[in-house]
Amino acid sequence: MAQPYEERNSAAKTRRQQEDQRRMEFRRAIEDRCERRQLLAEIGDFPDLELNYWHAAPVTSRRNAQPAH
Repeated sequence: MAQPYEERNSAAKTRRQQEDQRRMEFRRAIEDRCERRQLLAEIGDFPDLELNYWHAAPVTSRRNAQPAH
């Protein structure tokens, strides 16, 4: 038996929203990775700064940092 139009439309809309959400999460992850690579490349131009920064930063602050979502 065929589903009523409203149910089919609602299911399709929900599926599209979920797909859009997954695509946006994937896109944000790609953009985040590109930004990190660019930052690392820029930091790589100044090896002294990179060494001093990582040695000066407390270890606990890096462990407690929240990952980007």
